[in-house]
Amino acid sequence: MALRSIFDASAIRTEFENSGINSHFIPLIWKYAIQNPNCELDEVPSLPSSAYPLLQSKFKPFTSTLHSVFDSSDGVTTKLLIKLQNGAFVEAVIMRYDTRLGKYGGQPRPGGPRLVAKWVANSVQLEAWDLKTIYLPEKLWNNWCMPRNGEPLNNYTALVEAIRVMTGLPFQLSPKRITVSTVGIIHAIKKLQSDIPSVNLAVSLHAPLQNIRCQIMPAARAFPLERLMDTLREYQKNSQQKIFIEYIMLDGVNDEEQHAHQLGKLLETFEVVVNLIPFNPIGTLSHFRTSSEQKVTTFQKILRGTYNIRTTIRKQMGQDISGACGQLVVNLPDKRSTGSAGLLTDIEDLRL
Repeated sequence: MALRSIFDASAIRTEFENSGINSHFIPLIWKYAIQNPNCELDEVPSLPSSAYPLLQSKFKPFTSTLHSVFDSSDGVTTKLLIKLQNGAFVEAVIMRYDTRLGKYGGQPRPGGPRLVAKWVANSVQLEAWDLKTIYLPEKLWNNWCMPRNGEPLNNYTALVEAIRVMTGLPFQLSPKRITVSTVGIIHAIKKLQSDIPSVNLAVSLHAPLQNIRCQIMPAARAFPLERLMDTLREYQKNSQQKIFIEYIMLDGVNDEEQHAHQLGKLLETFEVVVNLIPFNPIGTLSHFRTSSEQKVTTFQKILRGTYNIRTTIRKQMGQDISGACGQLVVNLPDKRSTGSAGLLTDIEDLRL
């Protein structure tokens, strides 16, 4: 039987309880492993003597390993290929920002240096400890996205467990610095607000009309736009938080001025931030094309000027290592993409 990660919170808690070991020692174990990533579990100090044989027989610190690293020529983007214990691979991209370099309302943006992570797993059922294991070594990350597994909210139990561990001792990340991205799983959005209040919600909208959403994102067929907007309205009423709207710009599909006006009218009663995402082609994997810079800029001006909706254009980073939006596709060591067997038509299979 494979050893479990010590960051599998439910497993280690159950084993401790069954052995009569107080679970308050668990955060101490996590903290030591993070500070000493190459440690052996018998090196963790100040545990009851009965904890050591239990840890050594059933757990190990980390169950994922770093397979390879690719640094972009832009000097601020790094792509990682990570191998999970079950042999599957996930890709992660680390982007280093200094928010003070941007402007908002003509003034320098507040903040400072930060790291942002995005990652994807193709057809991999990530467990909660997979999520934590990969993120934990970077304790300084102050903004991060949960990984896509087709759809994070379809992996709801693992998602919630991971967030609860990351916001608890010893890590104590603020929920307000955690973003969960979804295509719009209505029932899970309703549950998320009560289970994990204060986390940020990002919705992959990508179109102002249901028929266009279904064209570029077939998963949207199960979640009619009208019902989704009603759910988001209730979510915002209860959470009193802004909602992030992800909108990938596709030439001739959803990037015309009429689409900007339709989106503005759809969102004008919400408090949102719309993130326009220039699409990056990935060879033969998609029939979508990149919107022109002028179209993207005009789209932003309409949302800002006509509807007073805060709208940003995502900066493109890491294109040379296929780490930009639309390019994060899991590549196995032999360089073959797991999705290269056929044309990918769902935009959510191409990007975070």
